[in-house]
Formats: sequence, structure tokens, C-alpha cells
Amino acid sequence: MSTTPKVAIVILNWNGVKHLEGFLPSVTKSDWPNLEIVVGDNGSTDASVAFVRGAYPGITIIENDANYGFTGGYNKILKQVDADYYILLNSDVEVPSGWIKPVIELMETDPLIAAAAPKIKAYYQQDHFEHAGAAGGFIDAFGYPFCRGRMFYEIEEDKGQYQQSGEIFWASGAALFIKKKFWDEAGGFDERFFAHMEEIDLCWRLKNMGYKIMYCAQSEVFHVGGGTLNTENPFKTYLNFRNNLLLLKKNLPYWRSVFVIGIRYWMDLMALFRFLNEGKRKDAAAVSKAHRNFLRYIFKSDEKVHISADKSRLKGMYKGSIVSAFFIKKKRTFTELDPEEFY
Repeated sequence: MSTTPKVAIVILNWNGVKHLEGFLPSVTKSDWPNLEIVVGDNGSTDASVAFVRGAYPGITIIENDANYGFTGGYNKILKQVDADYYILLNSDVEVPSGWIKPVIELMETDPLIAAAAPKIKAYYQQDHFEHAGAAGGFIDAFGYPFCRGRMFYEIEEDKGQYQQSGEIFWASGAALFIKKKFWDEAGGFDERFFAHMEEIDLCWRLKNMGYKIMYCAQSEVFHVGGGTLNTENPFKTYLNFRNNLLLLKKNLPYWRSVFVIGIRYWMDLMALFRFLNEGKRKDAAAVSKAHRNFLRYIFKSDEKVHISADKSRLKGMYKGSIVSAFFIKKKRTFTELDPEEFY
């Protein structure tokens, strides 16, 4: 690198003063020489802003007037941040001092690399991967996302099995590195997602535009996870099911999306019955609501999006069903999947 790119770490906060107290100390020790740290506040009603202003006068604070979700919040904040690279960092992530350099050096090797993620491990069990990103994100032919190091509820111990950096399908929003020019070109997050899978949509759009998403094994961070919506929250169930259908509709070629979404409706119906069988009536209702909301979107939508049918741009997509591989074939780890089954 002839000149040192400017990097902005941007932490979106909503009533997360305890996370800021616990994790900002490690972020401020990041040793990248041309660095700005930004806390974007999403209409907090706690003491978040006052804490940052008092304890860290060198940190830039940008305030939204309300909670616009993960998607709208970041879109509004990043319009006010000038840098060559953005790092979207969750407020509950601990970072080592040298975590930025390996990722930026990797991204600088290829002008087509738009976004990247470090290895993401669990804060409370630091020899294991973390659910939200692990060693890079992938997706199957029916839109089910999974990670190298995490398939459904099976989370692997890090034994050095994923120490090879390379191209992936999506990078986790918990610690997302992205070149500003590609963030701008893609239009940022789709605000309809509000939260959950918005980073997968962004990465898929970038891949459809001909760019690459990378995993950097030489950098690792430690994520608490579940800080805003825990896994038992029916609103999270709704977002996951609704957003997954929206993801497919937006990014697959038309007839492929019709086929895949048709299958997904039946698979989601089985999930709904499973929730009912487990006594989780609110989660079952959330699946039904997700489907109704998605159908309204289809009938109202006339958006024009760039969708590529070029299979070379699907690198990181599993050609089969990860549900079948995991639950029927009992393949519990990424290394058990046949590499020939990936684009």
C-alpha cells in the first residue's frame, strides 16, 4: 500500500451503554495508523451518548433522531462518515490491537474485493467459533445461510481447520469490512430488512455486480452475540423468515426464485408445525405473518434490480440442501460437505 487508507470503525448503538463500557476499551487500542472511531447512536434513551462523550472525547458521535433498525441506522450514519474503508462493528465485540491490518492488506490485493470478514469467535468460549459469522458465511440452493464452523446449532471448536483465507458468499455484519465506494455503489443496506440477513443481501447484491466477498483467517475477533434480539424472540423469528424470502426474491433470477420460494413455503410450513408441536405459538404466528408480509411485497413491488445468471458469481453457494445434509445425512461440520457441491 503506497498510502495508508483511512479506516472508520462504525459502531451502531441502541441503549447499549453496558456493551460500550465493556468493549470500547479494546476498540480504542486498534493500531491502524489512519483510523477514526465512530459511535452512531440510534435514538438511545439510556446514558450511551453521555458515557462516550465523557469517557472517550476522541470518538466521533453521530446521533440519529430515532431507532431506524440496523439497516436504516447504518445507512443514515454512514452518509456522514468519510473513509476509504468502513468497518461495521457490533457493540458487543472485543478486538485485539492488530485485527485491522490483515483484513485491509487482503482487500488491497484485488480491486474486485468489495467486502470481507475476520474470523469471528465466541466471547464466552474463546476456543469456539461464534454463531453469527464463524469462519465465513455460505448459503445453500434454497436460501439457508450457514457458516464454516457453524451449521445450524452445531458450533465447532477452532482447531486451526479454517486457517485458509479465501472467497466466501457473505460476510457477517458483526464485523463487516467494506470499501466505501462499493457500499455507495450498492446503495447500502436494504432498509426493509430492518435487522437480520441484511448483510447477506448486501453481499449477494455485490456478487451479482461482479465483486468478491472474502474471509481473512489471519484476523479474529470475539463476539458476545444476541445483544438486541435473543433467539427466543418471535420478532426475530418473523424477521428471519420474512427476510429470507425477500433475499431470494431480490437476488435470484426470476424463474429460479419462483421455484425456490415455492419449495421454501412448504419447508417453512413444516417449521410452523414444528413450532406448534413445541408449544411455541407466537413463533408459529410469526412464520405466518412473515409469509403474509412477503406476499404483500410481491404484489406491490416494481423494483428493478441487477441480477446475474453467471454461475461464476455464485462462489460460496452450496448446490444442495444444507437442511438435508445436516438433519438427514448427519453432516455436522463444514469439512464433511463435498467441495464439489459448491459453486
